[in-house]
Order: sequence, then structure tokens, then C-alpha cells
Amino acid sequence: MARIALTSALRGEYEHLFNSCQIRPAKAGEVEALIDKLNGNRARYQQVGQALGVPWGFIAVVHNMESSQSFTGHLHNGDPLTARTVQVPAGRPKSGNPPFTWEESAEDALLLKKLGAMTDWSLAGTLYQLELYNGFGYRLHHPHVLTPYLWSYSNHYNSGKYVADGTWSDSAVSRQCGAAVLLRRMAERGLTEFADQPKPVVATVPLVGAYSMSASTDPLQTRRVEVLQAWLNTFPGIFVKVDGIPGKRTSEAYQLVTGSYLPGDPRARQRIAA
Repeated sequence: MARIALTSALRGEYEHLFNSCQIRPAKAGEVEALIDKLNGNRARYQQVGQALGVPWGFIAVVHNMESSQSFTGHLHNGDPLTARTVQVPAGRPKSGNPPFTWEESAEDALLLKKLGAMTDWSLAGTLYQLELYNGFGYRLHHPHVLTPYLWSYSNHYNSGKYVADGTWSDSAVSRQCGAAVLLRRMAERGLTEFADQPKPVVATVPLVGAYSMSASTDPLQTRRVEVLQAWLNTFPGIFVKVDGIPGKRTSEAYQLVTGSYLPGDPRARQRIAA
């Protein structure tokens, strides 16, 4: 399959899609559960990633996509670790003898993709590597559909997928959460970050209300918070869920941008007392 270059235009596309990505409300609970499980196994992902120079979050979301987070399958494609891979790429790992440990297989899969410390792990670079991991079939042959490998469960994907090798369906819908969607929520929760994200620069601040861990009963106030959250998301390195709740993560993002927590945040009082 042809390889697509990571041009400045493609970088801009990835960044725009990631910054405007919103998880479909009906899938929010499932996404949270997936991320909780990934974060619970963070040490295993970090063990492999630190040795090669690959961010743990990248390994984690690939593991979810290729093996449904099972540590009994190859990171290459989910085939059982009791033998070398059968599906593409077949015959991996080439060295050693089965059964393989998950870590051995994961390292082989990442090295096969030439991933490491010299890889571009910027936001756009990470999304590019994720799409490359699965292949550019959607982009090359069905450009009207953004690949569900990245965007399923988000506002960027409705339907259209390969139902078998080389067999396309416009009506079929992916039942697996996209890797970029997982990364977006992980970033919102402060679990991952990207190499190219500079610190925010202060600009004109939208009207804000008081800190609260629940949404206001006033629709106008809820909308104001959503506007604030959308504004915070325009800053590189800031990822906040647009849910109308001016809680902990929103206040932390507000503090990064403005230097102050939201009014009423108990951490603001602690700083004053100190």
C-alpha cells in the first residue's frame, strides 16, 4: 500500500480533528472504562515504551485496537502469543521461540514499524503513526470517511468500514472506539501529553462562573461554561471535555492559561493561605 507523507497540510488536518473531537455521549461510559483499564496497566506499557522511546499512551491505544487489551495476543495483530503471528504481518517475532511474552512481542511490533525515540511524537505525528499502523486504505480509497481506527465513537465518524479484507460497506458501523478518541479523552484526563505542545499564552478570557463539580440548572450558565471550555481547548496542550461542568479539570486548564483557578476552587484559597 502506498505510504502518505506527513505534510504540513496533513498536520493541520490531524490537529484540527483532534482539537474539535467530541466523544458521542452514548459512548462516554464505555470510553471511560477502556481508559481506566489502560491506565491500570500503564506500568507494562511504560516498561516497553521507555526502553524504545515510545510514549506509553501510543502503545496503550494500539493494544486496545489490535488485541482488545488482552495480554495473551501479539501487539502486531492480536494473534495468540503461543505461536508466531499468522495474520499480516505473519511470522513475527522472527527470533526467539514461542510462547512469547507480551513484552517481547510488543517490542518486536514497534521495532518492525521503526518506532522509537527518533519518531515524531508531536500530536500530528502521533496520529499519523496510528493511521499508518492500520494502513491508509480509508484515506486512499474512501476519503469521504475518516478512518474509524482513529475516530470511531466521535463526532468525526458515522459509518463506513471494511467488513473484510478488501470488502467495503458504506453502511457498516465500527463497534470499536477509535485510537485518537481514546487519546483525546486521556489528554482531557491529564494522562498523556504530546511533545510539541507549548505552554498556553494568555488572551481575552470568556465570561466565567464559579467552580462546581456539577452542571448549573441555568441553561445560560451551562452554555457559558461550554464556551469557556471550547476556548480553553484552542490552546496547544489543553484538552478539556466540553460538558458544561466547571470542575477540577476545567479549573486546572483555566489556571494554566490565566494563572488563576476558577472562582470558588478550594485550591485558590489554599494558595492564598500559604
